[in-house]
Amino acid sequence: MTRPSLRTAVVALATTLAAGASLAVAAPSSADSGAAAGPWSTAWAGSPVRGSTSTSTCPSAEGLTDRTVRNIVTTGAAGDRIRVRLSNTFGTSDLHVGHATVARQGTGASLQPGTLRELTFSGKKSVDVPAGAELFSDPVNLSVQELAHLSVSVYVPGSTGPVTNHRLGMQHSFLSGAGDHAGSRGGSGYPTSITCMMLVDGVDVVRNRDADGTVVTLGDSITDGAASTLNADRRWPDYLVRRLSALPGPVPAVANAAISGNEVLVDRVPDYFGSSALNRLDRDVLDQSGVRSVIVLEGINDIGAAGASAPSLISGYQEIIDRAHARGLKVYGGTLVPFMGSNGRFGGDYGTAYGEQQRLAVNRWIRTSGAFDGVIDFDKAVRDPADPSYMLPAHDSGDHLHPGDLGYEAMADAIDLDMILRNR
Repeated sequence: MTRPSLRTAVVALATTLAAGASLAVAAPSSADSGAAAGPWSTAWAGSPVRGSTSTSTCPSAEGLTDRTVRNIVTTGAAGDRIRVRLSNTFGTSDLHVGHATVARQGTGASLQPGTLRELTFSGKKSVDVPAGAELFSDPVNLSVQELAHLSVSVYVPGSTGPVTNHRLGMQHSFLSGAGDHAGSRGGSGYPTSITCMMLVDGVDVVRNRDADGTVVTLGDSITDGAASTLNADRRWPDYLVRRLSALPGPVPAVANAAISGNEVLVDRVPDYFGSSALNRLDRDVLDQSGVRSVIVLEGINDIGAAGASAPSLISGYQEIIDRAHARGLKVYGGTLVPFMGSNGRFGGDYGTAYGEQQRLAVNRWIRTSGAFDGVIDFDKAVRDPADPSYMLPAHDSGDHLHPGDLGYEAMADAIDLDMILRNR
């Protein structure tokens, strides 16, 4: 059973997701407030995971008490008006938010002068987000450019328990000392840097040129930008934003729906690898604002971590395609990049003869089946012509699984922009 939308319902609705799953409650949403301002596009998405296995860079397991998190997020589109989506997707009780703001980032935890905006929810400064739900703020006027950094600050006066988060931020966010620092323009109240985003999983914009919807990138750590340069926006979806923004006329926004360690077929353990692509497809992809198309690059962890076969992955891809087509969306399939040499670090079937056999079979099907609306040959873009089972050294981050900055740029360069614009 697929997950119902949590964003469009005005009346709370509970539904059983799948056997053994908990109830998901749709929060009263302000998704329609400000609709007269124009169509919304998702400009940033931070696909959420359950708070677990805290580290010094992400205290998600114990959560927050009387503290403010200042999330730094990168926009995949320009706009003149924005709204922010709070997330309590994996909370076990209502989340009480006492104060929230948004601004353009200055240096570190500080804000650009004159850009601080108070966020309200149905006109109120504080709000309770029910367990299992997400909730949009009321719209605010704030202009942003492509690849702008926004500071989204959320203060929680009580205890959150394990906190819904996006674990691999690939840039520094900030955590305050005790108290409400959401309205602080300087950064001195935020002594701790973290590399996850907490309590927030989306920013929508009203476009400042003709809107052309949103393309969502569904993937794992390779789409999440693992091993790219921290704080530099060098994930391959970021490079795609750069290419699109250089074109004249309307282009789609780009929203990154990746989770590091994610799999297509199963909810991987531990929890911070996220729900499977099949189980999170509605929430993280199909229900995003303005979505018109999807780029799918996922499956390497199914093969490497779980020993999945090519036929089982192909069945999963076909379900993604069918469900997206039922919503009127185009789906583009990305071939799986080489991973030979990665077994010493990652184990399992990463870089084994069996794993390579499955990867090649999956890529053959992606290229030749005609099941996708278009194909992006990421494999060809980064592989070593002298030994195609390996990444080209210049494209390899060094762990033989994740590309580095140059590899991510090559992946974005392999995308046929005319295909995306033609098939929107």
